[in-house]
Amino acid sequence: MKSFLKPFFYTSVLSLALVSCREANEADDLDQLRAEGADVKVSDDGQKVKIKTDDKKIKIKTDDDGEVKKKVKIDNDDN
Repeated sequence: MKSFLKPFFYTSVLSLALVSCREANEADDLDQLRAEGADVKVSDDGQKVKIKTDDKKIKIKTDDDGEVKKKVKIDNDDN
């Protein structure tokens, strides 16, 4: 019984650590964009996020299924 619980416990701890690190990185990215002067708008229900900087626009949308779609549009002045 102990041989079954040890790997399960270690796997659980490792997966929890990886998930928490990923969420922290996303929050850090948003804070970094705000510090750079980006305009961040979040919808009332939290399903849509729009981020606008001087050179690009980012739209993040979450579906009802939990699927996240991210669109990035980069403005070029080369035209």
